[in-house]
Amino acid sequence: MSKEEKITASKEIMNGPAVHFRQGSSKTMSVIEKAIELDPKNAEAWRELSVAYLKRGMPTKWKPLFDKAVELDPVEWQGWRGYLHLYFYRNYKKAIADFDATDELTPNFDDTPQGQSVNYMRGLAYLGLKNYNKSKLYFETYIKDQANTSGEEYADVTAFLYLGIGYYLEKDYENAKQNLYKALKYSNDHYADAHYYLAKCFYKEQDFSNALIYIKKAQNDFNLGYSHRRNYVEVLYQIYSQDIEALKKELENS
Repeated sequence: MSKEEKITASKEIMNGPAVHFRQGSSKTMSVIEKAIELDPKNAEAWRELSVAYLKRGMPTKWKPLFDKAVELDPVEWQGWRGYLHLYFYRNYKKAIADFDATDELTPNFDDTPQGQSVNYMRGLAYLGLKNYNKSKLYFETYIKDQANTSGEEYADVTAFLYLGIGYYLEKDYENAKQNLYKALKYSNDHYADAHYYLAKCFYKEQDFSNALIYIKKAQNDFNLGYSHRRNYVEVLYQIYSQDIEALKKELENS
């Protein structure tokens, strides 16, 4: 088999057998390994092989495989690695390094690995680092870009939530509330997290009656499933029923 035939066969495996079996299964891994054997420069195969270890929580096996995919095709996979550093491992500095490198590879273009803007994800990473100024800068850049291209209502509603949380952590309750109101506006007033942080804002301002109204809304929305969640990982500043109940009891006793 010629080199060109091997490359073609490797791609055919990735477009056929590799997607027919369950992702991360032993059968899938076997056919992907065959694709790599045929074409060691198949970046997609290296990336897909890493997924099984990522989802099993085995970073020492996941990362070398994904690093190989980035080495072979950085334009395609560097931003994705940043996404995984951010959401799966909470390694904010490495995530930001990957997002910045992705920007350098594709200047004047807002990359969207895993369907999300790198500006949004940099905002989240800097929030995780408690660098609120840079976090706000990137979230606001992301929202502005969305507003200019499609309309503000097309921005990910969690961008407003996280802007609100950032302002709340800075004790700027007025700006926090304005962004949390927007999160509610674009989620049809059903968003437990936004209601919860509004309750916390009003509580800090000693407006206990409004705080109690919002914590009850948070509890209702949470019970209906209207809260911020992701598969496989805990989101940054994720709220739980215990958080809502604890604040509700504190407010009822105020």
